[in-house]
Amino acid sequence: MGSAVDDEYQDQTYALQVGLRLRAIRRQRRLSLNDVEAESTKEFKASVLGAYERGDRAISVQRLQRLASFYSVPVDSLLPPITTGRPTAPTFPTQPVPRARGITIDLVRLESLSSHEATILRRYVAMIRAQRINAVGVEMTMRREDLAALAALLEGDVDDIRARLEDLGHQPAKIS
Repeated sequence: MGSAVDDEYQDQTYALQVGLRLRAIRRQRRLSLNDVEAESTKEFKASVLGAYERGDRAISVQRLQRLASFYSVPVDSLLPPITTGRPTAPTFPTQPVPRARGITIDLVRLESLSSHEATILRRYVAMIRAQRINAVGVEMTMRREDLAALAALLEGDVDDIRARLEDLGHQPAKIS
């Protein structure tokens, strides 16, 4: 039986996984948050949808069902699988996670970058570090599951994201 802290961690992680799926579906349809608000005649406000996508706010089953209907997808496509133990970053049907290795992020180098992608990567790395017990030091290994979630955020595939990170000076991980 899990502790209250474990349950809260799983709830937050699950909300983030649902949010990543919501964002991926919206982006696949090439819609901005404001587009969804306008096309749904303000049923889904941009600020609230953004909070769902970031995992800052849990979505009710009824709202999830209405949003799935809006996107014309089955509700279960917006839900990550239930796992035993600690949840992992989501994978998406359109983007399977390859068996490739992760990548080691140079956190000092990352802080020196100023692009929009670097800002997203810094936020994502901060979230991962907050969830991992021993995430200290000047490097962090992003696992292949992390790369899949990051690929969804940056609208690329895992190999493209890995190549872009390596171009920025980050190294392939020795383990994943």
